[in-house]
Amino acid sequence: MIDIGEILRRELGSERVLLRGDDRLEPYGRDESPLPQVFPPDCAALCDDAEQVATVLRLCAEHRVPVTPRGAGSGMCGGALPVRGGVVLSTEKMQRILEVDADDMVAVVEPGVVTGNLAEAASAAGLFYPPDPASLEYCSIGGNAATNAGGPRAFKYGVTREYILGLEVALMGGERLRCGRRTAKGVTGYDLVAGFVGTEGTFGVITELVVKLLPKPQGAATALAVFADVAGAGACISALLRSGLRPSVLELADRASIDHVRHKSRYRFPASAGAVVLIEIDGDPEDLQTQIERIGMACDEQGAVDVLVASDAAERRGLWEARRLISPCLKEAHTIKVNEDVCVPRGRIVEMLRRVDRISADTGIDVAVFGHAGDGNLHVNLLSNDDPGDPAVRAHVMAAAHRLFVETIELRGTLSGEHGIGTSKRDFLPMEQSEALLEWQRKWKRMWDPLELLNPGKVIPDGVSRCSE
Repeated sequence: MIDIGEILRRELGSERVLLRGDDRLEPYGRDESPLPQVFPPDCAALCDDAEQVATVLRLCAEHRVPVTPRGAGSGMCGGALPVRGGVVLSTEKMQRILEVDADDMVAVVEPGVVTGNLAEAASAAGLFYPPDPASLEYCSIGGNAATNAGGPRAFKYGVTREYILGLEVALMGGERLRCGRRTAKGVTGYDLVAGFVGTEGTFGVITELVVKLLPKPQGAATALAVFADVAGAGACISALLRSGLRPSVLELADRASIDHVRHKSRYRFPASAGAVVLIEIDGDPEDLQTQIERIGMACDEQGAVDVLVASDAAERRGLWEARRLISPCLKEAHTIKVNEDVCVPRGRIVEMLRRVDRISADTGIDVAVFGHAGDGNLHVNLLSNDDPGDPAVRAHVMAAAHRLFVETIELRGTLSGEHGIGTSKRDFLPMEQSEALLEWQRKWKRMWDPLELLNPGKVIPDGVSRCSE
């Protein structure tokens, strides 16, 4: 048998390749997904540049070894787990911001750049990088592109795909390919950039990105609308969407989410809060006051118990800190937290919230709902304090998830708004997509990766799924 770890060490140097038995290898078998199983790779290659990435892909193709690309490991669907062993190819050390050009309004970055660091570099140049996943302080831009990550500001500004103008990718076998452009628009050839974004590292490994930037908004205002229950909050969101008002952020959190952050948040939620809607607007400072007043009046008309407007930057930071604490606090409080990021048409938000309540009542599984409700993207968290290693417990939770997916599809929604498919939703994909469509995607995958060695076992199921009924 070949020893791919030793082969890679000879090419890359021993300091860049972690072998079995090294304690530093263990985290590369995990990510942020709720899957209890660890998938230890044979080794991990920590690449410093694109040439090293290409070398790993060349050698692994030559020796028929599976490769799992990995950025910061912050994914929630098992997309970076080496489920078939082999080599984990990590781009975490590729953290250079190569260029921020204020005239062209672009940045050129390596895939390991932390998303928050890119946003700060853009801001220092008077520019703005809008995508803001909840994990922006540690997730990487390469991983964001691989999963087409969203975030709260996607309601106004769109998701990661809208900000990736160009890519350099390394293909299985070691070939390097540049696609896309640096210009604000362009329609030469097929849009391979859009084709690579969102494919979860199954077509190629991103080694460089050209990212679109926007002018930095001159001001922002933030409000918190408090409701007696989540149905009222959902109805308010639907009314705001119909009103023509255009916040940059429209976020929902139910009572369970609020209660979990009360003890850690600097912001003190009102005791009457059964649900809240976090609303932010940005733009010309002279217009902000008028806009926030209109939004406040619309919330009042929809039965808000109270509408609180942040008086200064410190209060705004407090509100956002509380929002970003929800998921970590839920995880800290429960032995099992399965965060499903289903997305329904915006007009079906209230009905989806009702169905989530029924799922919780019928299954006895606690649920906390928060997320980007302006997009119809709800993070439905299935919670339990039972033994995560008990197969019966896991089966019960996943049966509730299956029920959630059925309800989502019935409402003409989609199984994932931003987390991706990875391994955790792979077997459920036939619920949403026809077998003919899945087969065309398998053909597309084989075109880029004929040996099916690159991130195998992810996204597209091999055949008819047990969940296809």
